[in-house]
Amino acid sequence: MSSLNDVRFFATAPHECSYLDGQEATTLFADPDIKIEQDDYQQLTLIGFRRSGRYFYRPQCDGCQACISVRIPVNTFRWSRRFKRTLKRTADVTCEWKLPYIDDEIYVLYSHYINARHREGDMYPPSAEQFRTFLMIEGPNTRFACYRDGQGKLIAVSVVDVLPDHGLSAVYTFFEPQLDHLSLGQMAILRQIQAAQARGMDYLYLGYWIRDCAKMNYKTDYAPLEMLIGRQWARFERQS
Repeated sequence: MSSLNDVRFFATAPHECSYLDGQEATTLFADPDIKIEQDDYQQLTLIGFRRSGRYFYRPQCDGCQACISVRIPVNTFRWSRRFKRTLKRTADVTCEWKLPYIDDEIYVLYSHYINARHREGDMYPPSAEQFRTFLMIEGPNTRFACYRDGQGKLIAVSVVDVLPDHGLSAVYTFFEPQLDHLSLGQMAILRQIQAAQARGMDYLYLGYWIRDCAKMNYKTDYAPLEMLIGRQWARFERQS
């Protein structure tokens, strides 16, 4: 594919919103039968699209603009005491970046996570086919960041898309739910910030933030963020 001008876009029928009670949602998505190249993926990201499996999508709801794309400008990120404590607590956790794969070890971790954290969501119950459809269908330059404890046990995996010379896009993270004391979800974001910095990149994209959705509140912990308001990225400082 040579240009986004060649891509057809479709909209779903209105459906129940997954994030706000009593709201209807409509999703705009790129034709899944057209291959999206790296440069085009980057351009889609800049205008608020996300990837899930082979689908590139963006909310497009009548009368609602609650879903706001957010990204961390990694070179101005503030390493608070809380974040430093998390990194210290997980100092013995190693990370290896790999091409997407599935085996018994990784699938058991994924199923434990879904069963413990997302029994009310669309991904429950977990299945190997669901894993492949959601996480194994690669976007351009997709990697699994695999985290292991000091004994070599796999405890977390981040699915990350690498945008050329620009940034990382955090697609999904799953981890051992019994290790809450390690704050593995937070650790994964912090490690991705470090990875983007090490690659000389500017941003880590975190997907959508919704002010009135409690499970998305954590994203503002990483302020200063940049938020896509209309067609412009604007700086956001968390209020103390």
